[in-house]
Amino acid sequence: MNKQEFLQKYLVERHGTSSMKWDGLKEKFGEADLLGMWVADMEFSTCDAITEALMERVRHGVYGYTVVPDSYYEAFSNWMETRHQFPIQKEWVRFSQGCVTGIAWSIAAFTKPGDACMILTPVYYPFHNVVTNNDRKLVKVPMNYEDGYFTLNYEAIEKAIVEQNVKMYIQCSPENPAGRVWTEEELDRLLAICEKHHVLVVSDEIHQDLVLGDKPFVPAAVVSGGKYRDIVITLNSATKVFNLATLLHSHVIITNEELRKVYDRFASGMNRTEVSVMGMIATETGYRYGGEWLEALLEVLRDNYQYLKTALAEKLPKATVCCLEATYLPMIDLRAYVEPEHIVDVVQGKCRLGVDYGEWFGDEYKGFIRMNLATDPANVHTAVERLAKACAE
Repeated sequence: MNKQEFLQKYLVERHGTSSMKWDGLKEKFGEADLLGMWVADMEFSTCDAITEALMERVRHGVYGYTVVPDSYYEAFSNWMETRHQFPIQKEWVRFSQGCVTGIAWSIAAFTKPGDACMILTPVYYPFHNVVTNNDRKLVKVPMNYEDGYFTLNYEAIEKAIVEQNVKMYIQCSPENPAGRVWTEEELDRLLAICEKHHVLVVSDEIHQDLVLGDKPFVPAAVVSGGKYRDIVITLNSATKVFNLATLLHSHVIITNEELRKVYDRFASGMNRTEVSVMGMIATETGYRYGGEWLEALLEVLRDNYQYLKTALAEKLPKATVCCLEATYLPMIDLRAYVEPEHIVDVVQGKCRLGVDYGEWFGDEYKGFIRMNLATDPANVHTAVERLAKACAE
């Protein structure tokens, strides 16, 4: 299936479907008539196999308490081994309603109120909130940034860990919104610092299957042959790649037996929810039959990103479209054209765009925006034209 076939078959209209991205514009931005280029979901319906599997369960008509079959773990492990060299054992897996929920539960299970939890900025804004809302101390370490490319500041990371007595590092890998796929060498050096100072790593890897370039995604748990596996808790899900977010189904993968015991003691008192039957069915089906759909999606995302870079380089040559090695959510640095304090006035007021603003991800990034490219190419073209016109003025 090529790009045009994918767009013709799976591109959908989402206005009037209670879509947060479109029908939630008024609540989020105060205006409903914006072009929605924010929040990380897509204008693409999921693959046919998932829809058919869900319809089969709907026809069955029963949504009662459900066990997770062995076939689920087989499909999940095969997907992880084939694509990421990380075969999964059934006993490692626990379930949550989403990766941010998995972070919250990990914070509750493995730290105490007042403990320091570290994030690297810019990073998905719920990472900030889930720490502070659980009465932990938030430690923020900005990444290095140069010409649209983010790198790790190892010295600042270790300094913060030591000085703030950090107990947990919450990682985003691939990184949203920095767009980075961390190399194994980068992860090895970072995880070695965490191991040295007895810092537990919670690695949110929900974007693992949305890699756009040639650089392979490396799960934290397999770095250096699994050297750091005993200090890593992995969170991932099929929800981002197959556009299934509100089916509320994700994984908490704990390879270390002692950590699993601690987590299970916490879960026995706090996490008493059952697995989402529809999320389970959709995830297993996607892992079995969604590969062709995913490859066509990635072609659309690559082309949208390339258009964004090329068009803005021509129309706004001083703007910087940040690297996008993975995800569909590039940052754009508009500070050469717009004073940071006026970014909302220009992007929303003049361009009529609903986007995520850089300061949501870290205070240092005011004057940046994050734009969602998992949409109709025509929306990307329109957004670029509006940005170019407003910034030129």
